[in-house]
Amino acid sequence: MTPTEAAESTEPAVTPPAEGTQDAPWHHLDRRMLLIRPVLDLVKSLPVLAGALLFGHGEPWQWVGLVFTAIAVFTGVSHVLTSRYRITESQVEWRTGLLSRKHRAVPRDRIRTVDVTSEPKHRLFSLAAARIGTGRHSHGKGPGKDELVLDAVTIAEAQRLRTLLLHRKAEAAAPEEATAAPQEQLIAAVDKRWLRYAPFTLSGLAVVGAAVGTVYHFAHELHFDPIQFSLVQAVVGHFADTPVWVSLVLAAVGLLVLVALLSVGGYVLSFWNFRLTREPAGTLHIRRGLITTRSVSIEEDRLRGAEIREPLPLRLAGGARCVAIAAGLREGKSADKGGSLLLPPAPLARAHEVVADVLGEDPVATPLVRHPRRALYRRLSRAVFSVLLFAAALYGLAWLGALPDWPWQVALLLVPFAALVGWDRYRGLGHALTGRYLVTRSGSLDRGTAAVRCDGMTGIVVERSYFQRRAGLVTLIAPVAAGKGKYAVPDVGEADGLALADRAVPGLLAPFLTGDRDRG
Repeated sequence: MTPTEAAESTEPAVTPPAEGTQDAPWHHLDRRMLLIRPVLDLVKSLPVLAGALLFGHGEPWQWVGLVFTAIAVFTGVSHVLTSRYRITESQVEWRTGLLSRKHRAVPRDRIRTVDVTSEPKHRLFSLAAARIGTGRHSHGKGPGKDELVLDAVTIAEAQRLRTLLLHRKAEAAAPEEATAAPQEQLIAAVDKRWLRYAPFTLSGLAVVGAAVGTVYHFAHELHFDPIQFSLVQAVVGHFADTPVWVSLVLAAVGLLVLVALLSVGGYVLSFWNFRLTREPAGTLHIRRGLITTRSVSIEEDRLRGAEIREPLPLRLAGGARCVAIAAGLREGKSADKGGSLLLPPAPLARAHEVVADVLGEDPVATPLVRHPRRALYRRLSRAVFSVLLFAAALYGLAWLGALPDWPWQVALLLVPFAALVGWDRYRGLGHALTGRYLVTRSGSLDRGTAAVRCDGMTGIVVERSYFQRRAGLVTLIAPVAAGKGKYAVPDVGEADGLALADRAVPGLLAPFLTGDRDRG
């Protein structure tokens, strides 16, 4: 061995910086996304590009469309090439941008959820998008400023990030077992028999409405008359030759069948392979989806309760959905989009079992206190008066000659149904205070029973309108930095409501109640 080789052998080896340290290495997004991102950007710019190529004919504005498309593709490619991230001891850092650079950092002690989504564009190359969310409550649909999105990582890397960011307590308690795969406890898994509840979710109705609206919009823009099709003419002619009531029945049956089929298809796409598990680190893990797979992790420390939702059709079929009331989840248009779904449409008894397993008890099953009869009168009067007001407006239009007489006559036939809905809304009212949970139930067409932890409330609000004062009723609102943001106990008796508020948040209303007694 030469002296030089001996000197080199005695030099200490340079150890690369480890993950989770202050000098952690930077990671790039997966380069395979470069095969997908330009295609997606071209598809999004297709209307502009097609208009420029087909109708430009050498005009100057034709180049505007081409430049716009080129900029969109360049922006997407530069995002993939320049995005980098790393996980240090105290935060998650993300950098991106070529001309306009961005640098964001999210403290690790504020990270509460890691949402892993794999859409078809990702699954083509076994990729996923990891959404790292903090505990700040957000109602928006899109990513907020406290959410960091890594939209092109491998599935293995996404799972590694989820374990690294959410299993901090387990690693601190047992560092020698940090590398071991956590053992999951199964709480709920989808059952094929639950497909019978899919038609009662009426999700297919939204698809039919959106499709009809889209077709009508394009037909109107293109000045196209669908009656020109021979098939449409045959269908219209068949209905014209049959009695009106038969045509209405056939149309209703056809619509119900179509909605049912679309609802079943939507259920399979959204909830297939659904699994709710608990990990030793105190984390709930939800996985679901057939084509687009989604994996959401929720720290149980962020749970503020649970809610069982029973839309009227689903309630008539004996089904329900279970939703977590947890901080840091986007509520969006529905709990499904927000990632807080604990159980898809399933038997009501199964939903109660999930609540009991997740919370350690089932406060939602507690017998509820009925509200006074004055709440019934308020619901009946509002429901009936709304229909009568609508019928009066139709009658006014008929009197002016803008409408025939039959619309307001049909509206009057809805009065009994409005009274039935008002009665059902009253029948669904109820509240209870059991242990550490405030339970409230309300609604008819979309009934919900929520159990909210009292120590998770940021206060209590007592509201009373003019008509409520005359009826001796109040509405209690429990603000919570989770779920919907607030949960109401509507139209409860004034004395019972104030006592309930004082028991839910002891001492908060004492100065006001003492002041009222002193003035009395």
